Amino acid sequence: MNVIKTEIEGVLIIEPKIFGDCRGYFYESFNARDFAEQVNADVVFVQDNQSYSRYGVVRGLHFQKPPYTQSKLVRVIQGSVVDVAVDIRKGSPTYGKYVAVELSGDNHRQLFIPKGFAHGFAVVSDTALFQYKCDELYHPESEGALMWNDPDIAIAWPIPSDKVELSEKDRNHGFLKDFDSPFHI
Repeated sequence: MNVIKTEIEGVLIIEPKIFGDCRGYFYESFNARDFAEQVNADVVFVQDNQSYSRYGVVRGLHFQKPPYTQSKLVRVIQGSVVDVAVDIRKGSPTYGKYVAVELSGDNHRQLFIPKGFAHGFAVVSDTALFQYKCDELYHPESEGALMWNDPDIAIAWPIPSDKVELSEKDRNHGFLKDFDSPFHI
């Protein structure tokens, strides 16, 4: 696999080696040994999640608060999304900044998002099948989130705002300026 650093330390793009021929293709979507060696992250994934969404759906910006923080390894099996990781670690030189990466069933890219980041994505294809690994189980009492369109973060979402579809929960999150982050560097 090829590991690409982003503008924010710790957030990594992972490109698997694709083996293709006239029948199609094959690749390892995850290998614990290679991940540990190349990403240098002390991560043991314990839960896999999957979602299916249509064009215009924005999910996020979600995170889990201590003591149940999560690192995630995200990918798209079918379709295309713009995936976003927002640094919410107090004391970080990139606090409030974000990385946005297109993940698709065609490019097979994955994004590693360490603890201390809010995560979200926007579906830019007709539909998308999204899958991710977490290194901590989901704990509803530890749920946290920020508004998808927070002006202080200013994410350049690729969906016109009048076409965005949100869950009821994602319409009512707080803003970074009012956020007392439990994450520290």
